[in-house]
Amino acid sequence: MPDSGSGPTRRPVLALIALATVAAGLAVHLLAPAGPVSDAAGDILYAALIVLLVAFVAPRARWWAVAAVALGWCFGVELLQLTPLPGQWGATVPALRLVFGTGFSPWDLLWYAVGVTLVVGIRKRLQPQDQ
Repeated sequence: MPDSGSGPTRRPVLALIALATVAAGLAVHLLAPAGPVSDAAGDILYAALIVLLVAFVAPRARWWAVAAVALGWCFGVELLQLTPLPGQWGATVPALRLVFGTGFSPWDLLWYAVGVTLVVGIRKRLQPQDQ
């Protein structure tokens, strides 16, 4: 069942949370020392952002569907990194490195799943009547 009465009216909230997530992700990218902890934090924030964006685009979608689409996007982007395309795109438009990455890591798949699970878990705790 779709979210009852919380569809388009929650878009401004989703947009604000997404902006805060982008800010946090950029802070991790620019300020945190490079390493496995900052990589994991960046991946979790990226996945969280994708969940928020999918929910923004499809505000009446069930949360399990939002989670599935977001996780599919994240996994697809990671698998795309097995090709030279993200590196080529990032060389042309450096900001695309933040969207598509440059190198495959199986650990990223785990952290994406954690990020999606965290956002969906928080959502379910805040509004348990939503499916």
